Amino acid sequence: MTLARLSLASGRSIELSDVRLSSTYGGMLEGYPFRRLNDLKVQRLLKRAADEWPSVPVHLIEPVRELPDLPAGGFGAVELLPAVTCVGSFSSRPVDPGLSSVSYYSVLTVVWFQATPGVPSDDAGSGLRGLPWDSIAKDFEL
Repeated sequence: MTLARLSLASGRSIELSDVRLSSTYGGMLEGYPFRRLNDLKVQRLLKRAADEWPSVPVHLIEPVRELPDLPAGGFGAVELLPAVTCVGSFSSRPVDPGLSSVSYYSVLTVVWFQATPGVPSDDAGSGLRGLPWDSIAKDFEL
């Protein structure tokens, strides 16, 4: 079942079939978010996505990192990622124009961050519309 259809800036239409939303800092009981912690969080997300779908390429849409005007702690300046972490599985017609769209499709797992929970849409501002699909997605035979 398709959860959402998005139109990329390239004109390609992609379909979202699986999405996982979670609180970016859920479970953080002590401390504060800072650059190194956020970098580790992103690396773990990418590894988890790659482990879950090992034959599918994984792409990160670089998150906006906010530096609020707060005093720095022992680990440096406070750095905030958007509140919601998203991992989604997308598909589309094949990348290779020589392949039949009846027998082939392309897929990509995408990791991104957004300000509010919800399924992405064309106007979500998550950076999904700018995906360079043709250079990163992989074709599979049905």
